[in-house]
Amino acid sequence: MAESLLQASRQRRAKAMTAAAGSAGRAAVSLLLCALLAPGGAYVLDDSDGLGREFDGIGAVSGGGATSRLLVNYPEPYRSQILDYLFKPNFGASLHILKVEIGGDGQTTDGTEPSHMHYALDENYFRGYEWWLMKEAKKRNPNITLMGLPWSFPGWLGKGFNWPYVNLQLTAYYVVSWIVGAKYYHDLDIDYIGIWNERTFDSDYIKVLRRMLNYQGLQQVKIIASDNLWEPIAASMLLDPELLKVIDVIGAHYPGTHTVKDARLTEKKLWSSEDFSTLNNDVGAGCWARVLNQNYINGYMTSTIAWNLVASYYEQLPYGRCGLMTAQEPWSGHYVVESPIWISAHTTQFTQPGWYYLKTVGHLEKGGSYVALTDGLGNLTIIIETMSHKQSKCIRPFLPYFNVSRQYATFILKGSFSEIPGLQVWYTKLGKPSERFLFKQLDSLWLPDGSDSFTLELQADELFTLTTLTAGTKGSYPVPPRSQPFPRIYKDDFNVAPNFADQTGVFEYFTNMEDPGEHRFTLRQVLNQRPITWAADAYNTISVIGDYKWSNVTIKCDVYIETPQTGGVFIAGRVNKGGILIRSARGVFFWIFANGTYRVTGDLAGWMIYALGQADIRAKKWYTLTLTIKGHFSSGMLNGKPLWTNVPVNFPKNGWAAIGTHFFEFAQFDNFYVEAMG
Repeated sequence: MAESLLQASRQRRAKAMTAAAGSAGRAAVSLLLCALLAPGGAYVLDDSDGLGREFDGIGAVSGGGATSRLLVNYPEPYRSQILDYLFKPNFGASLHILKVEIGGDGQTTDGTEPSHMHYALDENYFRGYEWWLMKEAKKRNPNITLMGLPWSFPGWLGKGFNWPYVNLQLTAYYVVSWIVGAKYYHDLDIDYIGIWNERTFDSDYIKVLRRMLNYQGLQQVKIIASDNLWEPIAASMLLDPELLKVIDVIGAHYPGTHTVKDARLTEKKLWSSEDFSTLNNDVGAGCWARVLNQNYINGYMTSTIAWNLVASYYEQLPYGRCGLMTAQEPWSGHYVVESPIWISAHTTQFTQPGWYYLKTVGHLEKGGSYVALTDGLGNLTIIIETMSHKQSKCIRPFLPYFNVSRQYATFILKGSFSEIPGLQVWYTKLGKPSERFLFKQLDSLWLPDGSDSFTLELQADELFTLTTLTAGTKGSYPVPPRSQPFPRIYKDDFNVAPNFADQTGVFEYFTNMEDPGEHRFTLRQVLNQRPITWAADAYNTISVIGDYKWSNVTIKCDVYIETPQTGGVFIAGRVNKGGILIRSARGVFFWIFANGTYRVTGDLAGWMIYALGQADIRAKKWYTLTLTIKGHFSSGMLNGKPLWTNVPVNFPKNGWAAIGTHFFEFAQFDNFYVEAMG
C-alpha cells in the first residue's frame, strides 16, 4: 500500500513539476493523500474548540517619509499598472491596509511630506500625494483600511519647542482636521489614527484626541498606539483604565515576531504596525514570508504592515529599494514587480480582514511554520513557509540562528474542515534562479472520500498556500519600458510636476501674482519656521533631483530671495547625501545672499568655504545662477557673467543636483536647467 502510494506520489510530483516549469528542476511537491510516508510531523487543523484571534489584514506604509514621491509622476499606463499590482484584489499584492504619513513638513527618512497646515491659519487638503494615493487604493478596493500617522509636525504647534504636546488640544485639532479634511474634500473615511511615529507618547494627549474625535462625530475612527515598542505603552494602559479604554490597537514596530506579557494582558488587538524595511530581493521576500506567518504564531499579531509600499524615491537615499516593489524611474516608465509582491499575495488573495486564525497554528518540526484562517463559512486557507535563516534575515531586529531541513508534513483536517473535498495550491520557491518560482498555481489537491489528511514534502525557502478559494490570480501586464538613467539634459519651468525630492523644507508650485510675465509660475520654498522634527533635518532647506552618478554638470536656475538682508539661496551639484543624513551632505554649493555677498561651500551646513566675495545682489529681484563642475574644478556665473572660476573640488566625485535656501525662509526658483556631461 505504502509503496503504491509513494509511486503515485512520484507521478503526481513529476506532473506538478511539468505543469510549473517543464523540466526546470523541482518546482512542487509530493502531495500524498495519506500519512503513511517517511518520518515527519503531523499537524491538526481544527475549529472544534473555537477559533483564534480575528485577522485584521496585511498592509504597507506610504510615507515616513516621501517613499511614494516619484510614483505620482509616472506616465500612464504604467502608473495605473503599478497601483493595480499593489491594491487590485486578486491581482498582485492585493493589500488590505494602506497606512499613510500625515505630512508634517519635516524630514522623515527619505524626504519631507507637506502638512495640510503649514501655519496656524493655513489649511490645504490637496498638498502632496497621499490623498491621491488613498483615492487610487479605494478605487481598486473599496474595502481597504486607511490609516494615518504623523512623523513630524509643523513648527507652529510647538510654540517655540520641538515638541508636539505643548498644547494638547491644538495638536489634537490639527490631527482631527486632517481626518475631517480627508472626508470633506476626498470622501475618504480614515479608519485608524496614530500618535507620533516611534517617538514619545503622551497619555493625556491620547485621551484628548479620543474626546475630540467623538466630539466631531468620528467615534468610528480607532486609535492605535504607540507605533514604537510594546513598552511603555502596554504597562501604561494596564495602570490607567481610561487610557486602556481609548486605545483600540497596540501597534509595535519591528517586533521580531514576539510580543510582551503586558501587551497580551491588555486584551487589545496587537499589530506589527511597521515591519519589513528590507531590500526587496529574495532575502527581503523571505523575511516578509517568515514574519507574515510568525508574527501571529509567536506574537499574536493580527496585522502586519510593511515599510514601505513602493520604492518610489531615489535609490541612493536611505533604505533604497525597501518597498514591496520598485518604481523609481518616472522619466522612463520602468518599474519592477519584486518578489515581496507575490509573497504578500500568498496571504492577501486568500484571506480578508474579519476572517479568523485557527487556534491550531504553529511551527514545523524541522523548521518553518504554518497558519490557517477561516471565514467561518466553510472556507479554509493554509499558509506554510519554510524560510531558512540565511534567506529570511530582515534588516532588523537580530535574528537568532535556526535550521530548516527537508521534511514531510501531514495536515489533518478536523471539525468543520473534515469534509473539504479539495484545495487549490499556490507555490513559491526562493533562491537559485534555476529553482525559483513566484506564486505559481499547481494542480489542485483532491482528498479521496473518507480521507481527512494530506502530506507535503517541504524543502527550505518554500511557501505554500492551500485554500478552498478559487479566485487567486497572478496578474500581469506587458513588460514595462527598460530602465533608463535620469535624462542628461533636463529643463523645468514648473508648469508640470517636477522630479524634485524635498529633503528639508517644502517646495511647492506657486502662482506669482506680482509677476505676470516670465516668472508667473515658480517653485517656492514655503516654510518660514523649522518643523517639529522627527529626524535630523538640516538648518537649510534643500530639494534634490537627477542622477546620483552625475559628476560633470552645468546647473542653471533663476532664483528670487524674498527675505531682505538675511535671506539667501543656492544651487548645488554632486550632493552626496539625503534623507535622514541630509544635515551632513557634501557637494558644491553656490550661494547668494540678500546682503550683497556670495559664497561657495563644500557642504550644505556651510562650514567648508571654498570662495566668498561681494556681488550686486538684493532681495525681491530675480537672478540667474549658473554652476559648472568639471573634474576637480568648479565655476559660477551670475546673470551670465563669471563670478568665480576654477575653484578646486576634490570631494565628492558625484551626486545629485539641488536647490535650496539659507534657512527656513520664503524663496522662489524658476527655469531650472541641468546638463550632465558624465
